[in-house]
Amino acid sequence: MAKKKLNSFGGLVYSTDPDFKLPEESTEAETTIEPSQQRLRIRLDTKHRAGKAVTLVEGFTGTTPDREELGKKLKSFCGTGGSVKDGGIIIQGDNRDKVLQWLLKNGYKQAKKI
Repeated sequence: MAKKKLNSFGGLVYSTDPDFKLPEESTEAETTIEPSQQRLRIRLDTKHRAGKAVTLVEGFTGTTPDREELGKKLKSFCGTGGSVKDGGIIIQGDNRDKVLQWLLKNGYKQAKKI
C-alpha cells in the first residue's frame, strides 16, 4: 500500500471543523514571454560556494522547461557545467561575457551585466 505524503495536504493531519475544505490548487499556466521582452541580469557570485565563482542569470520569466532549455544552451555554448535552480540559471566559472554575447546574439536585447 502506497503511503500518502503529508505535504500533499499542506501539512494538514486532522481537522475538527465540520465545514473545512482543502484549498484549491491554482491552475494558472505561466507563459514564457518573448526573448526581446526578457529582462535578464548576469552577475558573478561566490557566496556559499567555497570561493568558486559562478555566473548567475536571473530574471527569466517563463515556464520551467523553457528555463531549463535556456540553461542547457548557455552551458553548451560556454563549455561548462551548471544547473537551473530557484528560478535562476547557474553557469560554472566567470562566463559573464560569453553569456551576454550569446543572449544578445539570440534576441535577448535587455540582458545586462551587473
